[in-house]
Amino acid sequence: MRILYLHQYFNTREGIGGTRSYEMAKRLVAKGHQVQLITSGLRASARFAVEAPDDYRQVNIDGIDVVSIAAAYNDPRYGTTLSAERRALAFVEFVLLAFRTGTSLPRPDLVIATHTPLTIGIAGSALARFFKVPFVFEIRDLWPDSLVNLGLLKNPWLIRAMRFIERGLCQQAVKIITLSPGMRAGVLNYGIAPERIDMIPNAADTDLFGPHVDDADMRGRFATPDDFVAIYFGAMGRANGLHYILDAAKVLQQRGQRGIKIILHGAGSERASLVKRMEEQGLDNIVFSAPVANKAKLAQLVATANVCLTIYAGEDREQSWSPNKFFDALAAAKPILVNVGGWLAELVEKNACGKFVDPRHPDSLADALIELSSAHEETARMGERARMLAEGEFCRDRLGEQLEALLKAEVGLNSSTVLRQPHGSGSATGEAKESLDLNR
Repeated sequence: MRILYLHQYFNTREGIGGTRSYEMAKRLVAKGHQVQLITSGLRASARFAVEAPDDYRQVNIDGIDVVSIAAAYNDPRYGTTLSAERRALAFVEFVLLAFRTGTSLPRPDLVIATHTPLTIGIAGSALARFFKVPFVFEIRDLWPDSLVNLGLLKNPWLIRAMRFIERGLCQQAVKIITLSPGMRAGVLNYGIAPERIDMIPNAADTDLFGPHVDDADMRGRFATPDDFVAIYFGAMGRANGLHYILDAAKVLQQRGQRGIKIILHGAGSERASLVKRMEEQGLDNIVFSAPVANKAKLAQLVATANVCLTIYAGEDREQSWSPNKFFDALAAAKPILVNVGGWLAELVEKNACGKFVDPRHPDSLADALIELSSAHEETARMGERARMLAEGEFCRDRLGEQLEALLKAEVGLNSSTVLRQPHGSGSATGEAKESLDLNR
């Protein structure tokens, strides 16, 4: 197969962000398929970072033909912080340039677009219709529902518009990939037939994270040999709700639990306020980690901990998450304390590899940390069970094979015909133009 893959935030292991599209594309290439991947790639890898390509630049990364386009979102000329208006315009600019660039590439057998942002699906759908090939849409977050549940999106007109776009993209796709049961349920609510929805969750990088990782260079920077260490690693935005962790740290301090340390690692809009609060309240059981160079260094940092934290805002309203940090923690053989209900809570409880802590009560997190810190053997067994779950259910090679089988089936079903139009109305060209016009 020749596959055209769109992911605005493509990243490799040389960075520290999510690498799902890189890992999946690399496995497709290893199976003998050709993959061209369009990205706003200025952030993705030192191997192809460029200051400002005139239009786009191509580079081969581990067999993947990466097409890095000059979309404004990652253009250094705009700095690292964008206003909401600038960000929205950047998304639209990416759609337009990705479509223009994609039409100049060789005809693929199939187009797959993975979001966030939601708007990338517009480019993917339009390119599939331009080439008259199947369109597969991968949903990594339910927009706008996850934003609404977290209180980050309140404008009713924007909510309605985003739901209209997501529903339309789902209707145009021959197959929708979701990353969790909650996401699948959200897509079903759009009236999509169940057989058109597949779930392929995030995967665990068991070769990168694990008990084999040497943490000797890291441990002494954050804690003493006798400390019990919990770590949160990931984004530090409003959606992550990390003041919950500081609330728990305050409880631990009030209870005199000096032997428990919490490492916070990551970047985002809330980091400065978290640091300021830590200093003002004298929370000496919190340590903020400096950035690390790549995912291998991140794996070393995670190896220093006794337990990992998967924390979000939104209390129990948002249950569709499938976060990379959760699966990295499984691979690292660490118990996980998670304050997200639904699928993630069920996974840790059912497999006895962690605990669900009440998102409304930070005391619940403090209690769990105290309990695990005094139950060394059980904590170790939880970590072993986490690793078993990573190697079994969330093996990246197995999930890569699942994606390949899905794509091959769609190409086989549609190889002699134009793209299926599930609702059978409207021309392909007209529908694609209407989607693009919505975002101008």
